[in-house]
Amino acid sequence: MSPMLLADAPGVQSAPLPTGQSARNLYFSLYADPAAQPDVARAFVDDQIALARELPVDLPSNINDLQAWIEERTEIVGHEYRDYLAARKNGAPRRYFSTRAHALYFIKGVAPTKLVDGAWLYGLVRQWDDVAFHPLIKTYLEELGDGLPDKNHVTLYRKLLATHGCDSWEGLSDDHFLQGALQLALGHHAEHYLPEIIGYNLGYEQLPLHLLITSYELNELGIDPYYFTLHVTVDNAASGHARKAVQSVHDLMPRVGDRDAFWQRVVNGYRLNELGASTTSVIGEFDLNDELVDIMAAKSVVGKNMHSDYCRVAGRSVNDWLTEPAQIPAFLAALEDAGWIKRGEQVEHSRFWRLVEGERAEMFGVFNAYELQVLRDWITSHPDGGQAAGARVLTARARQRTLDQHGLGTERGTAFPVRGLIRRHTGADAQDTGNELRVLEQQVAASSGKQEAMALLARLLSPEVHHTTVGLMATRMYTQLFDA
Repeated sequence: MSPMLLADAPGVQSAPLPTGQSARNLYFSLYADPAAQPDVARAFVDDQIALARELPVDLPSNINDLQAWIEERTEIVGHEYRDYLAARKNGAPRRYFSTRAHALYFIKGVAPTKLVDGAWLYGLVRQWDDVAFHPLIKTYLEELGDGLPDKNHVTLYRKLLATHGCDSWEGLSDDHFLQGALQLALGHHAEHYLPEIIGYNLGYEQLPLHLLITSYELNELGIDPYYFTLHVTVDNAASGHARKAVQSVHDLMPRVGDRDAFWQRVVNGYRLNELGASTTSVIGEFDLNDELVDIMAAKSVVGKNMHSDYCRVAGRSVNDWLTEPAQIPAFLAALEDAGWIKRGEQVEHSRFWRLVEGERAEMFGVFNAYELQVLRDWITSHPDGGQAAGARVLTARARQRTLDQHGLGTERGTAFPVRGLIRRHTGADAQDTGNELRVLEQQVAASSGKQEAMALLARLLSPEVHHTTVGLMATRMYTQLFDA
């Protein structure tokens, strides 16, 4: 899924809109205990609606024109993407990612949103017996991969973060958490914000140009784009989430009462997509030098007491250099002047690199995969611009084909627990080591009827649980009953 298309306008640099300072705290609070502060969550949503209400909107005035509107937008995006591909074929540089580290910075920067993917729809799963809610519930279940780990969006993104050492995203600025906090708050207060959820979903499910370009450039840099390409297919305007979003507007529009007021709330929900950090603003905020300085400053907190005094740079001990984080830029410059780092050359030419990476590296493990990539790209970049020539990088798809050809399986994995059928247990089943899964199966099997079973399973489809082993199995069982 992806935010709306306004940020894709040619020549326009998306910038976060001003917000309160509570998004990050609310995000973690809702994730830990969604029922703890309901008034705080609702006040937060109300504040965001008040901000969003002032934004322009491009929705058609007549809801009967919605399907034609999304098809037209999809057509425009398709033409713009073809133009992008033609430009790249003719030698144009990547539009978004200057280096691999830049791409990984983006993956980390949008993590708070991606790790609650679909959360705004969670509160609707209790409406399973109302056919008008089915398109939205089906959308949520598909966000959860219908309970399959290799299709569950949060599971996929968690693996992507872990693969590239991008797990440490909790310290991002408040603005990076706004969309995630908003999605969690909407999902846990669906009964109060149904029109806004419908509108938010309508905006979030449109196919944006940046999703196509991001997928292309990640693959080019050897980073598996599957999480992103999956959204290209499921969000399609013909039969995917974008089509279901339009259908939901029609199905849930009240037949009596103030339809205009309901529609205005839908429009305000649509506008909520534009608040906080966006794909393009996160990409635009990256600075390779600043990121390396931040990484080194964070390391200095521990490293300032860990070095022997015999090693000196510009007449000062390493511990002395690391005493104050503000000295990091000068320390890096001193390493260059002393020949420990040779900018614009391959990393193996730099003594400092050989200390942190390699078979006999004395500082092996100090930097994770993401931090090493930032350091690598900084060393190989020329101070006045440009990048040292390096080894050819296999695209993610080419690497996957190589693995398949050698019988090494898939990087993503396709296996998932076969549990999740509703059945009575025999004595042999009681010896099952998966106790939590066995208990869930027994509870569902012992339910008095579908109503009770669905209520039990719905609790385990929450944004905090659905990607866990028991949450995935609950999703498969809920989906089985929902489709029955």
